[in-house]
Amino acid sequence: MTDKFEQISNKPGFMKHNGGILFRKISDTEFEFKTTIDENKLNSAGITHGGYICSIIDAGSGTAAHRASNNSPCVTITLDIKFIDSTKIGDEIIGFTKIQKVTKSMVFLICHLKSNQRLIASASGVWKKLNKKISNYGPGG
Repeated sequence: MTDKFEQISNKPGFMKHNGGILFRKISDTEFEFKTTIDENKLNSAGITHGGYICSIIDAGSGTAAHRASNNSPCVTITLDIKFIDSTKIGDEIIGFTKIQKVTKSMVFLICHLKSNQRLIASASGVWKKLNKKISNYGPGG
């Protein structure tokens, strides 16, 4: 287990533009990521935008897929998200990803987000491992 979180959104791109996320490895099949909600991540109702929730799940779980597959470039094939509760400005969201299976070409996983001891969202997804190296590829997009 790595105690310290690392910023994975170091390269220019969507997640860096949106504040990035912090990531750490718990075990070979378990990973954690986190972010804090600021006003740029809110919708017109004053709660965290669902698109941002999707983005952090995709980036955090995608990084977990990447790391669990010996750093192979991975792309999202499917991502099924259930929105359960809301968060607001100042809340920290912590994501937990569990790798269920890694095959020659796919990574299957589940993820859940929590904030203030409450379940915010749950997800399951499949990532495709790419055979070729992508220039400028980096986890956390």
